[in-house]
Amino acid sequence: MSWNDTVIEQFRTNGGEVERFGRHLLLLHTTGAKTGLTRVTPMMYFAEPEGLFVIASKAGTPENPAWYHNLVAHPEVHVEQATDGGIREFDATAQPVERGLRDTLFARFSARNPGFAGYQEKTDRIIPVVQLHPVERTAP
Repeated sequence: MSWNDTVIEQFRTNGGEVERFGRHLLLLHTTGAKTGLTRVTPMMYFAEPEGLFVIASKAGTPENPAWYHNLVAHPEVHVEQATDGGIREFDATAQPVERGLRDTLFARFSARNPGFAGYQEKTDRIIPVVQLHPVERTAP
């Protein structure tokens, strides 16, 4: 079982609680840019006054993570978000944040989680910040 699979199983079994991360993760469901298959990726999220955000850090590697390429190709995503009350599920539209706001948010997130600043220092790419805009479901 991969590390991601272990985190996903623990997330769902424990109502969003994951060892080492607490309730600060979400599971992002994307559609593969090449395959069209659904992919699920656990990641840290930031709930801010401006909205809900994730960072495409890939630990500071030279390339963006596959999930980022997937949501650029198919911005309609599904989210399982850990909250104090358990797991909240919703559909969303994923949108990379424009550079000015990205820099402000990235600095704020890095101040609370210095690992992200370290990831940015390791790479020449500008690590994207993505906002997840919840989509209202209409009744059938």
